[in-house]
Amino acid sequence: MSNNLRLPPVFQPATYRAFMAGADRIIATIRPTLGPVARTVAIQRPLDHRGPEVLDNGGVIAKRIIQLPDYRADVGAMFVRDMLWRLQEQEGDGTATAAVLFQMTFNEGVRLVTAGLNARRLQGFLEEGIEVILDELRRQTVFPGAAPVSDARHLSQVAFTVCQDRELSDLLGEIFSIVGGYGRLEIREGSSRGLEREYVEGIYWERGLLSRQMVADPQRLRSELEDAAIVLSDLHIQEPQQILPVLVTAFQSGLKRLLIVADEIADSALSLLLANSKPDHMQILAVKTPGFGREQQADFLVDAAVLCGGRPFLRAAGDTFRSIRSEDFGRARRVWADLRSFGLVGGMGDPRQVRRHLAALRAAHAETDDLALRSKLHERIGRLMGGSATLRVGGVTVREIEERRALAERTAAAVRGAIREGVVPGGGAALLACRPTLQRRIDATNDPEARAAYQILLRAVAEPLRTIVANAGYDPSDALAEVRMAGPGYGFDVLTGRVTEMCTAGIVDPANVVKAATYAGLTSAALALTIDVMVHRTEQPSHATPPPPARRKRL
Repeated sequence: MSNNLRLPPVFQPATYRAFMAGADRIIATIRPTLGPVARTVAIQRPLDHRGPEVLDNGGVIAKRIIQLPDYRADVGAMFVRDMLWRLQEQEGDGTATAAVLFQMTFNEGVRLVTAGLNARRLQGFLEEGIEVILDELRRQTVFPGAAPVSDARHLSQVAFTVCQDRELSDLLGEIFSIVGGYGRLEIREGSSRGLEREYVEGIYWERGLLSRQMVADPQRLRSELEDAAIVLSDLHIQEPQQILPVLVTAFQSGLKRLLIVADEIADSALSLLLANSKPDHMQILAVKTPGFGREQQADFLVDAAVLCGGRPFLRAAGDTFRSIRSEDFGRARRVWADLRSFGLVGGMGDPRQVRRHLAALRAAHAETDDLALRSKLHERIGRLMGGSATLRVGGVTVREIEERRALAERTAAAVRGAIREGVVPGGGAALLACRPTLQRRIDATNDPEARAAYQILLRAVAEPLRTIVANAGYDPSDALAEVRMAGPGYGFDVLTGRVTEMCTAGIVDPANVVKAATYAGLTSAALALTIDVMVHRTEQPSHATPPPPARRKRL
């Protein structure tokens, strides 16, 4: 045994007791944050003298809990923490729902396993039941294009269920009704006390003019070209002779406005471009190739070539401008550039090629579980679709701005999910509506482990609604009885204190978040039931950063 394993392993029945104690402790911290009338958690900041963080996000709360003093309970706490962190990174929300599902399923499962049921068989039947629940959630999903995910008002209500901030939800509803689910949205710190939004026509990238002398409008520090030809490349232009073929070909083709994209242009070559850039002769702009590193620059060149037509010139392929022809130029109805970025409006590439390229990127986005790759693909899709907006978040203090900006980012991710994958009745109603199907499974089997598994899930799917109602100050048993009598699709609106049809009232949750939270919470609990031994290392690896999320099947 390794020298750093100085503490004895923990065996059953102490394993379950210790694991449950740690899991219950971290979940008890997160449980109060579930629902629109949730309470908050104050966490002291260890590295500065500012006041405590006041949080209502289960994922962030879980991240702040580094270690429990009891080494045995710490294993259970870190198991739950890792599950919630991964869910937060993947979906942006749903952590509190996953936590209460995990707690009910695991605690009930431990009670039955210690009474004599087989943990492995119970896990298998729980996983079967999870698929039943996911199928039922898919059946309840209202897909994009129909209320309540069809216009700005409905999208605003989806946002409000996440953030409980009417001003923010109204703005996000308006923004996403314009830019769409894949549209580009930048959320930045603002200089005012409130929220501001700005829409950008066309597509833009964060790389600007290579020379200040190319600025045509000194007040806006910006230049624009109508009906422009575009040369796309990631080349390093060191000598004027390297760029001269571009000018000659453009002049022979009768082009009057030209945008050159290159990774680097030496001062001598820039001087040649400036000398030939005259309003009555030819207007020329030169911008730096967007992206950090060859991979990002290659992605830009591929996307821009599809949008504008023409041929990209690649340094890695040994390309130069010596053989450039008129058909190698891309075209756009208008291009603009300032010292920080440049954009184009009305790219004149083949529309069919654009549609095929978008379809390929969407398919890759749907198939990958690599979070970094999904983010890059989402950004590329948003640019190609041409919708761009900036939301500036202001406030009185730095802390207020930081917290509201984080809330805006989380809410925006949830609204995107609702647009792409639809919504289900909110407030725990969708999970509660799975109970009749689970009850039919119980009635159809005599296997003890199968009946036990479905009984556990029958109780678990009611736990989110019970928690939401309790957090709002109502009696969960009374509310649950009223909802059951009302029928499927109904839930308890804690803001009015009445049972209502959730979708009609606009109380909905993004389907992808509910399914991901259900899958994460229930499968993690089923797996935890099979843990028999815990081995603790006195030299703990850091809990601050878990490994990247593993690939998981699409829900």
